[in-house]
Amino acid sequence: MKSLYKILIGVVLIGVIAVVFYNKVYIPKTTYKTVQTKKEDIALGVFGIGEVGAKTIYNVTAGVSAKVLFLGADEGEWVKKGQVLAKFDSVDLPVLLQQSKIAVQKARSELIALQKELQSLQSQKHLAQITYERYAKLKKQSFASQSEYDKAKADLQVINAQLAATKAHIESSKTEVKRVAKTVDALEEKLVRYTVYAPINGYVIAKKAEISQALLPTQTLFEIVSPKDVWIKAYVDERISGDIKEGQNATITLRSSKQKYQGYVARIAPQSDAITQEREIDVAFKELPIPFYINEQAEVNVKTKLLNGVITAPAKALVYKQEKTYIWIKQGDKAHLQGVRLLGISGEKAALSGINEGVSVLLASTKNKPLSEGMRVH
Repeated sequence: MKSLYKILIGVVLIGVIAVVFYNKVYIPKTTYKTVQTKKEDIALGVFGIGEVGAKTIYNVTAGVSAKVLFLGADEGEWVKKGQVLAKFDSVDLPVLLQQSKIAVQKARSELIALQKELQSLQSQKHLAQITYERYAKLKKQSFASQSEYDKAKADLQVINAQLAATKAHIESSKTEVKRVAKTVDALEEKLVRYTVYAPINGYVIAKKAEISQALLPTQTLFEIVSPKDVWIKAYVDERISGDIKEGQNATITLRSSKQKYQGYVARIAPQSDAITQEREIDVAFKELPIPFYINEQAEVNVKTKLLNGVITAPAKALVYKQEKTYIWIKQGDKAHLQGVRLLGISGEKAALSGINEGVSVLLASTKNKPLSEGMRVH
């Protein structure tokens, strides 16, 4: 009896252990939630994550080596095209410019004096020419002496020499006027560079200089974007990017507010990322939120097309292997990896072909065993 009693107790203990093992160990690792595939209409959208960026960011540089005297804008402010953004210490440039302008006036005055002198010499030459011709005629007729003729000829030659010298001085004076005038133009142009103006109507996203700071010509003062250029640089999987076209409507969700904004696909990058196998799409705002923050994370959902009467399953059930799409389904009491064609994803639903309606889709969980082909499932 004692032996039989011990045997019974042992059997009960084994049964209890088996029940505990079945319920606590075996079942949780092999029992999976299932969802039935459905046939329904679905509006497809392509989801992507990116950040706020801009088509063009204008880097306003110093342009000269100088000390900052004035800054006319700050981060987060709007500026108008032509607005003064900065002024620099031009040191002695205004004095040099004034001296050059005086030199121009002096050169022009000298030119005017030489031109008047030329007119006077031309009048004298006319009189000397007449006198010379008269003495030449009189000399032939023996009414004038050789000395009178020689003097008239010498006077004409002197005036001709003076005319040639004056004309040469005039040409030299014209050259000098041009030279000093170009110096004035150069100094004025250089002086203009000591004041920086806004290149566009835009929004200052960064100020990178301070008053009294000494800058180099290539150093950035401000970064400005045009509101028309602001968009979301989003990245989507190549496998679901084929239906995206420029101009398609999209919804933008900014991380800071979770508010949804309406947008549209403004550009599709011509190259994909070879490492991540993602494609960049740029989604512009239909109405830009103010303020906005460059590099803020955002989500986009591009509305691509409406599919009627297609098979749907949870998007989280999709499995990707070697650039192909699969889904785990239940066949009898075993798991099977079914190949499917992904037509698109809308929110938490995936539109599929290559699978029938009413199929039990297995939803994997980190609490369960990893699914494998042919394993028993509950």
